[in-house]
Amino acid sequence: MKLKESIMGAAASLFIERPGRAKSYDEWKEALAANGAAIDARAASAKDPVQASKMLRHISGIERWGQRRLRILLGEPPIVDEYDSYRPGTDFSLDEQRAFFRKTRTDTLTLVDQLKAARIGDDVTAPHNDFGSLTARGWLRYLDIHASMESKKIRQR
Repeated sequence: MKLKESIMGAAASLFIERPGRAKSYDEWKEALAANGAAIDARAASAKDPVQASKMLRHISGIERWGQRRLRILLGEPPIVDEYDSYRPGTDFSLDEQRAFFRKTRTDTLTLVDQLKAARIGDDVTAPHNDFGSLTARGWLRYLDIHASMESKKIRQR
């Protein structure tokens, strides 16, 4: 194993997997819903709508990419790709980007229900391009912290 892979794997274990496993699917669904609403509210009061649109485009793209990885756990074929093709259009207004983000987050919440119903445990993983294999709850933690951290870059009025 290369040094970078070893370091990223250790970071994933400590900062993604451990906190991810601390919550049930129901708790993740509640947290993702609340944090999604906070991100949308932050975007709604953005000082710079163009910058906010760019950030939401990035956040939505990563989340949709992560959803595809979560669907591997539900039986879809494995895939290794980048997030670029999952991003919404560059010509979306801030309101359209917000709507796209809300739909994306709703789709994530639906996936949480599907993972719970399928009883996907911590013995099943899907690959992350940088952090290695993540469990379902690890992926939910990753999507949650990524969106929350990136949304902090949206400047407020």
